[in-house]
Amino acid sequence: MAAPHAIAAGIRLVVFDVDGVFTDGRIWIGSDGVEYKAFSVRDGVGVKGLLRAGIEVAIISGRASPAVDQRMAELGVTRVIQGREDKGTVLSQLLDELGIEPLHTAYLGDDTPDLGAMRMVGLPGSVADAHAEVRAASTWVATQPGGRGAVREFCEFLLGAR
Repeated sequence: MAAPHAIAAGIRLVVFDVDGVFTDGRIWIGSDGVEYKAFSVRDGVGVKGLLRAGIEVAIISGRASPAVDQRMAELGVTRVIQGREDKGTVLSQLLDELGIEPLHTAYLGDDTPDLGAMRMVGLPGSVADAHAEVRAASTWVATQPGGRGAVREFCEFLLGAR
């Protein structure tokens, strides 16, 4: 198998989970039932770098949250798929739609629901505080935890490989 850096150079699509990747995995729900999430501004800079480089970016999240729609719209991410736990199926459909090979796809996850999608791609990655099984299935592991710079670190790794 090729080294992660060599695979990273050919990545055309980067897919991210949200909870535990863009966030620290905590979900804040107010007494009014409104859900709140905290996103790192620095992670957003990394995503914008991918988009400027012509790399497709997508979100596949098992939960649905208006906060995710809003944040991704701010970043310019238009492929936002939420409320789907069958991430492998969703990813397969997305790859068909975009005409991108799995080898040219990277995925950053943090927990076992991500494993199906991670096993399909050329470059599976995880945040530093990911579940042990997810870290073991990853070719690339961040030094930073979810919600605290792991997304930016992954983006910079991918861009640096080009």
